[in-house]
Amino acid sequence: MTTPTTSAFATTRATSDALAPDTADFSLILGGPLFQLWRRSHLSGSALEMLHRRVVAFVIAAWGPLLVLSFAEGHLWGDWRTLPFLYDVELHVRLLVALPLLILAERIVHQRMRPVAQQFLDRGLIPDSARAGFDAAIASALRLRNSAAAEILLIAFVLVGGVIVTQRTQIVLEAATWYAVPADGGTAQTLAGQWLRWVSLPLFQFVLLRWYFRLFIWTRFLWHVSRLDLKLMPTHPDRSGGLGFVAGVSNAFVPVLSAQGAVLAGFMANRIFYAGATLPQFKLELLGLVAVMVFAILGPLLVFSPKLAAAKRQGSREYGILAGRYVREFDHKWLRGGAPADEPLMGSADIQSLADLANSFEVIRTMRLVPFSKETVFQLGIATLAPLLPLTLTMISLEELLKRLLNAVF
Repeated sequence: MTTPTTSAFATTRATSDALAPDTADFSLILGGPLFQLWRRSHLSGSALEMLHRRVVAFVIAAWGPLLVLSFAEGHLWGDWRTLPFLYDVELHVRLLVALPLLILAERIVHQRMRPVAQQFLDRGLIPDSARAGFDAAIASALRLRNSAAAEILLIAFVLVGGVIVTQRTQIVLEAATWYAVPADGGTAQTLAGQWLRWVSLPLFQFVLLRWYFRLFIWTRFLWHVSRLDLKLMPTHPDRSGGLGFVAGVSNAFVPVLSAQGAVLAGFMANRIFYAGATLPQFKLELLGLVAVMVFAILGPLLVFSPKLAAAKRQGSREYGILAGRYVREFDHKWLRGGAPADEPLMGSADIQSLADLANSFEVIRTMRLVPFSKETVFQLGIATLAPLLPLTLTMISLEELLKRLLNAVF
C-alpha cells in the first residue's frame, strides 16, 4: 500500500529527474541563435552534421562578394605593390583558412565534450551529496550557452569595436589597393572595401569571439564543479586524482589554436611582403600568441589545482601512516623473528604487497597539481605555431633554398 507521503515523495523525485540536465549529452556547442539559424536554413543537423554546407556558406558570404566586386572594380590583379585582391595574403588566410577551421572546431569540440559531464559521475568524482550542485552547474552552463542576449552583445561589439580596430590595423599604402583608393588627400573605400568592413570581417570576428565566449562558459562550468566536494583519488594512475580525462577536451581545441595562428601568419605575411618587415621583428607577437592561446585552453583547468593540492597532501599523510604501519609490521615479522617457523619467505604475498604500497606512494609523490601534462602544453603550442612555419622561408632566398635542397638530395 502506498501512503500519501510516499506518493508525494515519488512525484517530487520524478519531477526532479525530469528537470535534471542530461549529463550524457552535455555540449557547449549545440545552442544559441546562430545554431538555431543553421538548423532552420538546413546548414546543420541536431549534432552539427553537414559541416561542408556551413563552410561553403560562410566562405560564399564572406569571401565570394569580395572576389566579384574586386573584379568589377578592376582590383582583382595587377602590380603587386598596389596590393590587388589576389595578392592580399592576410585576407585569404583569414577567410579561407582560419574561418573554416573555426567552423570545423565546433564539431570536434562537440564530440569530445559530450561525455565529459557523464565521466564526472561514472568515475565517482561527484558524491551523492554534491549531485544537486553538479546538476545546477550543468543547467547554468546550458542556459548561458543558449542566451540570445549574449550573441546579440557579441554582434554589437563586433560592429562597433571591431570595425574601428579593423580600420586602424589595415596596411596603409600610398598607391591604390583593392579595398581603398587615394581621394582628396586621404583614402576612400571601394565597394569591396565596404563589404570587407561591414560584412566579411565582422562575420569572422563574430565567429572568433563566439569561441572565446564558449571558453568563458567552459571555465565557469569547471569553476562551479571545482567548488563541489569532489572525491579525488590521489593514487589514481593518471597522476591527476582521476581528473586527467578533462585534459582530453583541450586537444579538441587544436583547430581554434591553428586558426588563431593562421590569422597572425597572414598579418605578418602582408607586412613582410608589402611593408618591408622581417620575421624576427615579430618575436614578441609569436611568444605572446603561444602564451595567450595555451593559457586560454588550459587555464580553465587550473581551477582544480587547490583541490588537487589538498588531495595530494591528504594522500601523502594517510598513505604515509599506512606505509609506516606496514613497514614496521613487515620488519617485525621477517627481520625480528615474528614470522611463524613454517611460513616460507619465498612466494610470500607480503613482499608483493610492500612493492604495491611503494608504487602507490610513488604515484602520490608524483601527482600533478594540474590535470594536464607538459606534453599537452607542448602539443597546443605546436598547433598554434604550425601555420606560421611557411613564413620561415622568407628568411632565405629562393636560390639558396633550391641549392640546399639539391645538396640534400644529391
